[in-house]
Amino acid sequence: MTVTFSKYQGTGNDFVIIDQMKGAIDFSKAQLAKLCDRRFGIGADGVMLLRTSASADFQMVYFNADGNESSMCGNGGRCLVHFANAEGYVGLKTSFDAVDGKHEAEIISGQDAIIALHMNDVNKIDGYSDALLIDTGSPHYVRFENDIDNIDLIKEGRAIRYNDDFKSQGINVNLVELTKNGIYVRTYERGVEDETLSCGTGVTASVLAAAEKKVIEGDSCEVKTKGGYLTVKYKKSNNIYTDNWLIGPAVCVFRGEIKV
Repeated sequence: MTVTFSKYQGTGNDFVIIDQMKGAIDFSKAQLAKLCDRRFGIGADGVMLLRTSASADFQMVYFNADGNESSMCGNGGRCLVHFANAEGYVGLKTSFDAVDGKHEAEIISGQDAIIALHMNDVNKIDGYSDALLIDTGSPHYVRFENDIDNIDLIKEGRAIRYNDDFKSQGINVNLVELTKNGIYVRTYERGVEDETLSCGTGVTASVLAAAEKKVIEGDSCEVKTKGGYLTVKYKKSNNIYTDNWLIGPAVCVFRGEIKV
C-alpha cells in the first residue's frame, strides 16, 4: 500500500507522522522499522500515528525506530501538535492522549512554531550509583559530567542500557554538563539504540535532576542539545515536580508518499 506521510523534526529529533484520523491502519514492526531506516526508508527516530480520541482532541501513538511501540516522546508530542494544527484538527491550544496519559499543549508563535508541551508530574527521583533515575513519561538515567563532547556516549549508553538492572525494559541514558546559561544534554535512546540529536523527555529529566541536585536555580532552564535549544519550566511543591513544560521548535521538513 502507499502511505502519505509528513517528516518533522524538533531540535533534530526527527519523526515520520501519519494521519489516521479518518481510519486507523496497523503497521507491522518490520514496516515501521523500514519507514525509519535512513538508507532504505524515509529516515527517522520514530513513527507517530495521529488517531482519534474519545477524551481529547486526538491520540498520539508512538513507535521507536526499531518498530516497537514506545513510551512518551516529548519532542514527538510537540511535532504532532504542530501537524494536527496544520491539518486543521486543532487550534492554538489543544490536549491529546498519549501512552502516559493526557497532555496539554500550546502553539506559541511562528510558522516553524514554538510548541509548549505540558509533561507529567514527577514525584519520585531515585539515586543509582553516581546518577539519578527519573521517569518523565519515559525512564531516564541522568549523570552529570564535565566535557561531555569528549565522552563516547554510544559506548557508555549501551553499557548502561544493557546492564543487568536495565536490559529487560531498557533505559535512556543522559549525560549532562553545566553551562553558563543552563545545561547541555546528550542522550542515548533505547529503541533507537543510538544517540539522538535531542530527546524531550530526557531534557525534562535532566533539568529536574539539576534542580534536585540544586545546581540550577529558579523555575526555568535553558537546555542545549546537539540539535538546538529547548526550555524546561517547572515547579516544586512538597517534593513533587509539577507544572513541567517542555518548550521548543517543531518544523515540518517535507511531505511525501512511500510504498510499504
